[in-house]
Amino acid sequence: MNTPIYDFLKKYSQSGTLRCHMPAHKGMALIPALSEMYSFDITEISGADSLFEADGIISQSEKNMSRLYGTAGTVYSAGGSTLCIQAMLYIMKSENRKIFAVRNVHRAFLNAVALLDLDVEWILPEYSGGILSGNINLNDVENALKNSTVPSALYVTSPDYTGKTADISALAEICHKYNARLIVDNAHGAHLKFLKTDIHPISHGADLCCDSAHKMLPALTGSAMLHTSVPEYVPLLKQAMSMFGSTSPSYLIMMSLDLCNKYIEELISSDINKNLMYLENFRWDFSDRLIFAESEPFHITIKASESGYNGNELADLLRRYGVECEYSDSSIIVLLMSPVCTDCDYEILSDALSSALAECPKITPYTMDFRMELPERVMSIREAVFSKCETIPVEYAVGRICASVKVPCPPAVPIVASGERININSVNIFHKYGISDVIVVK
Repeated sequence: MNTPIYDFLKKYSQSGTLRCHMPAHKGMALIPALSEMYSFDITEISGADSLFEADGIISQSEKNMSRLYGTAGTVYSAGGSTLCIQAMLYIMKSENRKIFAVRNVHRAFLNAVALLDLDVEWILPEYSGGILSGNINLNDVENALKNSTVPSALYVTSPDYTGKTADISALAEICHKYNARLIVDNAHGAHLKFLKTDIHPISHGADLCCDSAHKMLPALTGSAMLHTSVPEYVPLLKQAMSMFGSTSPSYLIMMSLDLCNKYIEELISSDINKNLMYLENFRWDFSDRLIFAESEPFHITIKASESGYNGNELADLLRRYGVECEYSDSSIIVLLMSPVCTDCDYEILSDALSSALAECPKITPYTMDFRMELPERVMSIREAVFSKCETIPVEYAVGRICASVKVPCPPAVPIVASGERININSVNIFHKYGISDVIVVK
């Protein structure tokens, strides 16, 4: 496969051209180790195309990506899936659609809703052991869309933060039955197209979908793709993204997406097949000591508390043995692998985990138990986010209205949404996740 962005940047970096243009580093790094990277970092010069008005090398590369994913259209984001989420919701806003969202969204969704002043109705998933993951009740979705008196859209996060995937085909069927759009935050699932069974959202009926390439593919942080299966949306994607994206998108990020196309076409299938074997063996080796959550293969989500360990303590021990986790709390650990991992990586992980388990104090196994309910909505999300606010300790927050959502990223899943009144149940959940203060409306 051709790599038009990389080829152009390589040729320019070797040309000796005097760079009387941005960026100011002029292709020269402050330390030698970064020299090649800096030489590839340019702006929209002649021949380099422009991300939001692409008709040259960027457009060619995006078409390559669209072909690989089988979409009606795919465009690049140098602002992560956050920019894609903003663009997807912008398109829904332009169609005056009401948004129904499954509650375990990323806070990027709430920020976009605030910017666009969208009305959101929440659908509570059937949580399993925490706020990060749960099953989507299809009857709840159908009832919501059936009873809506205006054009609607359903927003779901799949895979969720622990790697659990939703039944996208069933959700798409319900949405299209009621003339609603299905929007999927697939930030953790850029690789799903290329598993032995294709479970990518676009392949199963999603109308719009974002992938964070940097989460699951060998791409630089901030690289993402926005896909659509709807031909009439294709010309809207760039327009929507330009409303929120920087006018100086990173060519290094776009180059990494361009190179991902070549990797996908030539290597990803064999790499995935090798890794699936490693992952299956890894889970089997620890099946007598650990309980794993249901997830797509590359998310190794350990139910630490159910296995008789404190997740944070186990993660600290793993760190001591040279393994850094994606996420941990008292009840779970998320280890995120990728198609480029090797057998050596799994050997290191297995040795570290065995040593950590031998040292980690055992506890009485338990499941994080809480009663999740939707707090009272007092203000719109936008009104709350733009209100005067203050940060207070969680224990003093009962009765106060949540302003901006303050939860760590990762996992960035809100416990209380902006505009909702914080109740004692919410405070208890804050404590379970180690959150000590919240931002509230003054």
